[in-house]
Amino acid sequence: MPYWRLSAFYFFFFSSLGALLPYWGLYLESLGFNPVQIGELMALIMATKIISPNVWGWIADHTGKPMAVVRLGSLAAVLAFSGILLGSSYGWLALVMIVFSFFWNATLPQFEAATFSHLGDQVHRYSSIRLWGSVGFIVAVAALGPLFEHAGVGLLPLILLGLMAGIWLVSLLVPERAAAHLTLDHEPLRKVLGRPEVLALLAVCFLVQASHGPYYTFYSVYLEDHGYSRSLIGQLWALGVIAEVGVFLVMHRLAPRFGLRAIFLASLALAALRWALIGLFVDNLPMMFFAQILHAASFGVYHAVAIQLVHKYFIGRNQGRGQALYSSLSFGAGGAAGSLYSGYAWSSFGATSTYFLAALIGVAAFLVAWRFIRADQLLVARKKVATPAPE
Repeated sequence: MPYWRLSAFYFFFFSSLGALLPYWGLYLESLGFNPVQIGELMALIMATKIISPNVWGWIADHTGKPMAVVRLGSLAAVLAFSGILLGSSYGWLALVMIVFSFFWNATLPQFEAATFSHLGDQVHRYSSIRLWGSVGFIVAVAALGPLFEHAGVGLLPLILLGLMAGIWLVSLLVPERAAAHLTLDHEPLRKVLGRPEVLALLAVCFLVQASHGPYYTFYSVYLEDHGYSRSLIGQLWALGVIAEVGVFLVMHRLAPRFGLRAIFLASLALAALRWALIGLFVDNLPMMFFAQILHAASFGVYHAVAIQLVHKYFIGRNQGRGQALYSSLSFGAGGAAGSLYSGYAWSSFGATSTYFLAALIGVAAFLVAWRFIRADQLLVARKKVATPAPE
């Protein structure tokens, strides 16, 4: 298994997210855009995930070459994003974001499918590979905060171009092995999607990512408006992902002890609590530290359980499309909805009310999971959790 090559891809991909998510809102604000425009531009990045992963997932599943899709998407994303250097009007940035994200959003779902293909029966090792993405995110947010504080956030497009070029170069090193562990026996996709537990999982994923909307779109702007320096903002973002890395490292112990359903429900409840705390206690630094530690639950535990269930429910040739659906309905539709409502709510009702709305959406996700995702549906996934083998 090409452990370090797989890990390097996650490192560069999530490094680019570590540059984009915390600082893109600040970059757009520096160009003079208002909260509604910032929310709309962020929503465009998310919205292409509704279509893009499914288009490329269909291509990957029918060609059996997900890494070819990853390489093409990575290169096209670099070329498209370079258009950001040619103008800064709202219309031009919207066009660049649509084209760039159509290709960029094609890469991760197919790389996830390729990773599971290389893992074969060692699915438990996923967290030990994926955590390098979290490390990349931490390095990016921690390093860029002080840099932007002294040199200005105008450097962000060039930094993103460099990181995206790194994604493409690493993708060239990962071998194509999509068919090695995939059985051709699979249910028709319509039948899989007709199962209540699958629909419930996809609905929960949509709601969870929608609840993250104010965080991904305005968290940095929110903190800066309350007197936080960009260095401290970067450190708070990094703290959240450090907590995420920590939970990836102990998932193999948490799952057998408490059960996947229990920790899944706990992650959803803690996500709702996190948004309420950010809305209420933004001027309380210790509380902000605690809220960031809850990222271990609101994303780390949630993602670790959700992606195992996607791998369990979508088998054979449905693997690529299953990962694409997970990405498009959660990070795509959920992320776009989150960015849109947060932009409008931020302008109309203020920051605190926006985070309360996010908390209510988190509660809705908890209720759907509690009602429709039963413990017996997680037994297979639970049996696959084991101690990650070191490399």
